[in-house]
Amino acid sequence: MTDLGGVEREFEALGARLRLHARCVDCGEQTGVGPDEPAVLASVVKVPLVLEFARQAVLGQLDPAERVLVRQADRLGGTGTAGCADDVEMSLRDLALFALAVSDNTAADVLFRRVGTDTVRLLVRELGLAATRIVGSPRALLEGVLAEVGADGPESFAALYPTLSPRRIRALPTLDPLRTNSGTARDMTRLLALLWTDRAGPEQACRLVRELMSRQVSWHRLAAAFPEEVAVAAKSGTLPGVRNEIGVASFPGGGRYAVAVLTETRSLAQRRPDLDAAIGAAGREAVEALRGCCAQPASPSASGGTA
Repeated sequence: MTDLGGVEREFEALGARLRLHARCVDCGEQTGVGPDEPAVLASVVKVPLVLEFARQAVLGQLDPAERVLVRQADRLGGTGTAGCADDVEMSLRDLALFALAVSDNTAADVLFRRVGTDTVRLLVRELGLAATRIVGSPRALLEGVLAEVGADGPESFAALYPTLSPRRIRALPTLDPLRTNSGTARDMTRLLALLWTDRAGPEQACRLVRELMSRQVSWHRLAAAFPEEVAVAAKSGTLPGVRNEIGVASFPGGGRYAVAVLTETRSLAQRRPDLDAAIGAAGREAVEALRGCCAQPASPSASGGTA
């Protein structure tokens, strides 16, 4: 493994703990920092979730055009349908788009109910993601937090949250890798490599996940670190004290590199543009350490992040 100790020290200076892994999709060469240390996945878990949805859709186990009415009781707050004021009706496949493109928590919650949490657990085992832990949907995780602090609903929790000490917040189950959806940077790049080589399921399912990841609207982490001609398809994840991103950088002359940057910060601040930039820079440095490792060009049928 290439020495990336300088990158690790940069994150320490920012008050953050780094878990980093990159691998060449085509030849398997790897590099990283703490790639096997467990970390909270946050919304990165939506990648295996949407993959399971896509697999079931391709196999005819569900209709991707099935209509779903998202009501007020379904909303969890945040972006997409999760923050809408009125009822929203859309297809399952559009909910999958919202889950990956804008990290819609309610869309993810609906998909978890439809495909089954246990099925997502079975998927990560099937793919050999031995260190990945699927605890539950966004709503299930929220209910665990509410029970922990004695809140009777999201509104009362929102009022209570500002009164919690940083130590109390860090003790919440959603920030504990042993009690929430978690995994390692190495597992995440394995998942991405399987997706980009059509080995995570039927080719059509893998292609759909790649295409939806390429439509993520947030570009401030990995995508911002690469030149315009490099295609980046990614999925971020953010919680208080957690900032993550996983993705694949595909170079125009050939070469596809899966990278996962998972971080834990001492500060609970929500706005950390310095850390967002550092995540992108770390991902690019890890990828650059692997450039030239593989003499064979990428397969045209699965190159890039689009269908």
